Amino acid sequence: MGDVLAGFHAVWEFDTDSVLIRFERGIRRPKLFQALGERRIPYEALSSVEVTEGRRGTVVLHAMPRHGADPLMEAANGQLKEDADPYRLVLPADRETLADYYADELRTVLGPDAKEPADRHLVAAPEPPLNFKAYDGKASFDGRAVAFRWFWTGASSAKWKCGDQTFPVGELAGVEWRSPEILNGYLRLLERGAREPGTGEADQDPAAVVFGLGYGPVHESLPFAASVLQAVRAAEPVQETPDGAPVRHRTGETRRDPADIADRIRHLGELHGAGLLTDDEFSTKKAELLAEL
Repeated sequence: MGDVLAGFHAVWEFDTDSVLIRFERGIRRPKLFQALGERRIPYEALSSVEVTEGRRGTVVLHAMPRHGADPLMEAANGQLKEDADPYRLVLPADRETLADYYADELRTVLGPDAKEPADRHLVAAPEPPLNFKAYDGKASFDGRAVAFRWFWTGASSAKWKCGDQTFPVGELAGVEWRSPEILNGYLRLLERGAREPGTGEADQDPAAVVFGLGYGPVHESLPFAASVLQAVRAAEPVQETPDGAPVRHRTGETRRDPADIADRIRHLGELHGAGLLTDDEFSTKKAELLAEL
């Protein structure tokens, strides 16, 4: 089409095979839009387009992605608030005719499989490295593996017993994101071959980090989840040992700061003194930490 359509929070630039959505920056703009910056959406990634009446004298041009085409929307799984939907372009009501025109134009370029789920991601997720602070730890992703480093002020004793975690993307089956704007929000990694993936309380699961007030906000944790999900989908099948068990690589892969190790041993001692760790558990975990020096 070669046209540009500007709304309140974004500008849509139409090309022959895709639309480039540039999100405006500003205090009143959704933080998720600011974090995304811009996104290129191939027309084949769309399932439908509609124009609806918005709030306070506005109309909305809304393009809906195909199921499975966008890792961001797949990870969000319907939990985004309406104002944070990156596929909505809000316009003044007096531009409704123009919105209808572009909706018709977009409908003519939808792919032949628009109503079918996509067999692969067609929209790019935010690129790693990415990280954010959850309530009980720091999550980081370098494109190859997800790492959880627990905070002694927030992590449960169950997570401290397991230690910091590293999950190569090839050993993951997916990602479960529960919005921090919902009670008990969390990010959980779903492991390949797990008997009961994604079960139990997230604060006790070493494959999950939990959110809280100011921890794991949508604009940080959702792009993170989308990036991991895209990498998981693109990864080769996990390698297995001769007995069929997945190969795991976790703590102890890199050298750690001695001061950090000392703090963690001190915290283990507190857990041991409180009766939350047995003598054997304390000795084993202390030896593991000292081996990282």
